[in-house]
Amino acid sequence: MQAIPIWLQAGLWGLLGALSLVIGAAVAYLVRLGTRTTAAIMSFGCGILISAVAYDLIFDGFKAAGIRPIIIGAVAGSVSYAVANWLVAHKGGRHRKRSGGQQAKDAAGGVAIAIGSMLDGVPESVVLGVSLLGGGGVSVPVFAAVFLSNFPEGLSSASGMKKAGRSRLYVFGLWTGIALLSGLPSLLGAAFLGGAPPRVLALVQAVAAGALLTMVADTMIPEAVEGEHGAAGLLVVLGLLLAFFLSHHQVWRARAARSPTAARRPHRREAETVHAHGPSGPPRAHPRQRQLNVAVSVYLARTMGW
Repeated sequence: MQAIPIWLQAGLWGLLGALSLVIGAAVAYLVRLGTRTTAAIMSFGCGILISAVAYDLIFDGFKAAGIRPIIIGAVAGSVSYAVANWLVAHKGGRHRKRSGGQQAKDAAGGVAIAIGSMLDGVPESVVLGVSLLGGGGVSVPVFAAVFLSNFPEGLSSASGMKKAGRSRLYVFGLWTGIALLSGLPSLLGAAFLGGAPPRVLALVQAVAAGALLTMVADTMIPEAVEGEHGAAGLLVVLGLLLAFFLSHHQVWRARAARSPTAARRPHRREAETVHAHGPSGPPRAHPRQRQLNVAVSVYLARTMGW
């Protein structure tokens, strides 16, 4: 993809990351999954997104630009998403990610559900586009987090739409359209932020992080906890650990490559000796001192009857 402009690459990556929404919707329509199974998958997706927000967006932005743009951006993103989500909820899109029968109560909110679902995908799409601006290609951990977390979102929401009586054309048309439109924020993010200073990029990442974390708390965690009471917390932790591993496994491999192998490491006692006395070992006694030690040992042996 070297000859493709960065902004077009960003749009394609955004589209690819959103395809898991369609895959999740297809699984919900073609496979009969229980509410608990759907909630368990949603719990796992929550952990993945939380890890991506904490380590790949907020922490990386903090390392690049300090704490101020992180605080400003995260609060602004959270407030913006909360206000937009409130508006969508009051138009009938409150339960757009619920897998039970809650969406049947919002039967007249089809447009609101579509708008709300698109709203949920904007922050993560922007993040994918911005991740390309570093020159090293798309961030694999961020893309993996977006792709893996989109699957349970599409799965749970489509399952609820099916129970609410939505037609197959509506469900697949909605998620296909959202997948296609998800490439647009990625494209625009890469097109308008190319050459931006690190502080601006960190601010944009923080805005997306605040919006994503608020989206997880408002729309994903309620479904996860209600459907999977016992193991929801554990599944969130497992999802977080998987995303953390994907984000940092290259660092661990680099450290392992730099460290000496176990065969070349000195024995523990040898290492302690070198640390205490230097590479030459402990100081040796003077010859007269050794003779005196031998004489004392012989005397003690005769006295004690050894």
